[in-house]
Amino acid sequence: MTSPLEVIVVSNGPGELATWVYPFVTTLRQQVKEGLRVSVVIVPCPHASGLEAEIARRYPGVDRVLPAAEFWHLVRTKTTRRNWDWFPQGVVVFLGGDQLLAVLLAKRLGYRCVLYCEWQARWQGWVDGIGLRRPLPVGKTAAKVAVVGDLMTDVQALALDSLPDVRQQLGVASDAPLVGLMVGSKPNKLKLGVPLSLAIADHLAAADPPMQCVIPVAPTLTLKTLSCYADPCFNPELKHVEGTTATLIQPSEGLPYLETPRGTKIYLWQQLPNYPLLRQVALCVTTVGANTAELAALNVPMIVLLPAQQLRVQRAHPWDGLAGLLVGLPAVGRQWTALVFWALVAKGLGWRRFWQLWRSPEIDWDLVKQGLGYKAWPNIWAGREIVPELVGPIEPAVVADQIQSLLSHPQKLHQMRQDLRQQVGSAGAAAKLVDLTLQVAGRAASDRG
Repeated sequence: MTSPLEVIVVSNGPGELATWVYPFVTTLRQQVKEGLRVSVVIVPCPHASGLEAEIARRYPGVDRVLPAAEFWHLVRTKTTRRNWDWFPQGVVVFLGGDQLLAVLLAKRLGYRCVLYCEWQARWQGWVDGIGLRRPLPVGKTAAKVAVVGDLMTDVQALALDSLPDVRQQLGVASDAPLVGLMVGSKPNKLKLGVPLSLAIADHLAAADPPMQCVIPVAPTLTLKTLSCYADPCFNPELKHVEGTTATLIQPSEGLPYLETPRGTKIYLWQQLPNYPLLRQVALCVTTVGANTAELAALNVPMIVLLPAQQLRVQRAHPWDGLAGLLVGLPAVGRQWTALVFWALVAKGLGWRRFWQLWRSPEIDWDLVKQGLGYKAWPNIWAGREIVPELVGPIEPAVVADQIQSLLSHPQKLHQMRQDLRQQVGSAGAAAKLVDLTLQVAGRAASDRG
């Protein structure tokens, strides 16, 4: 390829950046050493944290990043406030957000466009390449279509490239069970996730043998912000999950940690990407969301929590559209949350069974779980419960007991890893998507010639 190539990666959120953008850019840089510039353009998204540009800048191989606030200025004017220049030849690669935004940007800049599609390929007549996660029905278009596989599977391969001595950095014995606690990244999840996880850690520390817990800190969080959710003055939800408090300790040497009143230390891991850490934990406790797919890609056993203390928890669920806006309102959020929650249960159960559930003196949470359906991605893919999902007023002691039970039965953890590996498949999707992107770029070059 004689002329330099501009590859514009379009993405929208931390999950997509970690599981799609990171493996794609890393593989692209491995295959193309020179004559390439990688620009990441963050597009507007209602579920974004606002720190996506900062996350993308940390990835090796990314030359420049445009934050979401400047996207529409770029589309309108073909320029950026930083006066970016553009190579004559380029490809826009969609890796998260609204597919239409990637198409618009490609048309505006006169570049070719490649979509990575997980569930549905839209705007097929307007794009030049479509990489599919799995076989999907596509129309007769001029676009080149290829089944590339799941990009998240390449996360595991990248994690194995360099495995630092995580236990040495944590100061944990080589035979001590290591448990990851993924507390969330958004306020509504952190309100429950942090105190609940701290209480679980207290129970695990008192177990025999004691277990060490570590929190992989989301890249959108500062340690100070995270620690605020362990403060009852800041987080009134703490009392509703039988949670515990903690103090942030930042020693001059070693990793920072949260320390509970019982003296339990929960280490805070900030290195990005955090795959080397996740590859070495025995098990993770996590909330619903993209992180369940990320853990599945790494074949990490997990317990997925959907706490429903007084139904306040459902404010933590990423509702879309008008429901999402209403759930966020302080005046009606909780009432609307309860309505949406029970409406989903009713839809899943059918109104007759739901009416029986509603009239029962005590809530049958197993029936509620059945009505909600699977929420963890590996369970959704498999259509069965590969990893445990706990729904209802979750007690920290119960979660700790389940963790101990799994760790005392290695065969169950091994089977969980095997099932996860079967669902996500083998690595190689990033390389196939890179090949498709370069083919489209080559076709663009020949067309100009």
